[in-house]
Amino acid sequence: MNFNMQNPENVRQRLANASELAHRDVAGITLVAVSKKHRAQRIRQLFELGQVDFGENQLQEALKKQDELADLDICWHFIGTIQSNKTRDIARRFSWVQSVDREKVLRRLSEHRPAELPALNICLQVNIDCEPQKSGLLPGSVPAMAELARQLPRIRLRGLMAIPRATSDMRLARESFRRVKQLYDQLQVSGYELDTLSMGMSADMEAAVAEGSTMIRIGTDLFGPRPG
Repeated sequence: MNFNMQNPENVRQRLANASELAHRDVAGITLVAVSKKHRAQRIRQLFELGQVDFGENQLQEALKKQDELADLDICWHFIGTIQSNKTRDIARRFSWVQSVDREKVLRRLSEHRPAELPALNICLQVNIDCEPQKSGLLPGSVPAMAELARQLPRIRLRGLMAIPRATSDMRLARESFRRVKQLYDQLQVSGYELDTLSMGMSADMEAAVAEGSTMIRIGTDLFGPRPG
């Protein structure tokens, strides 16, 4: 099945409009295409339209796609829950890991990152609204994990990732994003060289951009409905 060519154009236009409203340069915001459940051929089609960054959250599915698309210079992001027994493959096969929320996982990613590869880019996942059913560090636990990341070899702490509570109230969404940004700013004041705030998806892209997001994760609005 061919792409609906209009989907990427629509998403990029939304991102450009949101950036303009926030008085920001859209060039400073990375679009990550969340390709979960979509076939390798669809990723190839989107890559040919200029999309470089792709996010996956199921390791075995991602590894199969990576093998099929090895001829493309894709920047792969792991964005799912990380099981500690999967850290070896994640550390070897991805450029970014956005969902780090446990010390054991962080240490294993550092241990398994091959020395011949560039440092693994890490985002700490923050459970900013302290939802019991959701993964992520509670805000108060972030500084200690950031300090550990700074000390470990072969990884580079780039920033924070968050998925705030689901709401149709953009005022509430912005409040959550604002608290992530405040936590990010506090880390920078403490001497951390951060450059990435990964927050915002299809439903809340505009709110995230308004509050300082530098990385947006979009799935269905780019690819269309997931198969099955």
